Amino acid sequence: MLHTLSDRDPIVVTPPTRPAHPNPSDTDLLQALQSLGSERVVCLDSAPPMRQRVAAGATLLYEGAAARQVCVVYAGTFKGVKTGEDGYEHVLGFATRGDLLGYDGLASGHYATAAIALEDSVVFTLPLRQFDSLRHGHAGFDRALQVTLSRQISRAIELAELMSAVAADARLARFLLHLSARMVEQGLSPRRLRLRMNRREIASHLGVAHETVSRSFGLLADRGYLQVDNRDVEIVDMAGLRAHAHCTRGPLDEAHKGATAPRAAFTRSSASGSRSRSPVAVAA
Repeated sequence: MLHTLSDRDPIVVTPPTRPAHPNPSDTDLLQALQSLGSERVVCLDSAPPMRQRVAAGATLLYEGAAARQVCVVYAGTFKGVKTGEDGYEHVLGFATRGDLLGYDGLASGHYATAAIALEDSVVFTLPLRQFDSLRHGHAGFDRALQVTLSRQISRAIELAELMSAVAADARLARFLLHLSARMVEQGLSPRRLRLRMNRREIASHLGVAHETVSRSFGLLADRGYLQVDNRDVEIVDMAGLRAHAHCTRGPLDEAHKGATAPRAAFTRSSASGSRSRSPVAVAA
């Protein structure tokens, strides 16, 4: 049973600040949905889309359940999860404002993944009958839908590229750049990131161990690309992070390559933002 919040629950969801000059590609589907309340739409079901609040940790769509609706994220963040036969939950991606959820269920009639809220969120819920009616009866909605689906397919391609990185730190760098680009789409800062997902969820998404993600955050901070304070991440060297994201040689390979040359100690930043002195290998 879907866990949603009642109107009496003390929850306030604040939408992202809108840019002064919004990108034309920004949240096209949301703009189309919001316009339905201010104009007459000739279709089989002209009722305005239902806005639904979802509590942090609640499952909006269940993997394997019959597909009865699609949802558009208005505010908040969701993770898409696929559960393996051994019970392992693989985080396939993260959905934010303007993203479409549940479309993967239209082909088979059942949702291929679960959608779980990472924070208190709000979605527009469209039963499939209303969804089909809007597609055929509202040209602006159909165009916006195509743009949104195209954008999400492009992100799936980016994910495949992300997973092709050899080193875990390169995967993490690509992931952070991917989030940065998403922030730009929403008119937010590309450098200041507030991670709604924890380290384990990032590790599952990147296909690495939880401890490896923490070490990778430390390595990227050591090299001056990031400043990390728990879930608050600031990209201080965007060019350096981009260059690192395209490296195929892992840090262990680099350390082995330079093992014959003396190196000085460096200052290490942990994923939590603390700093300590750590020695590096010195030639025998």
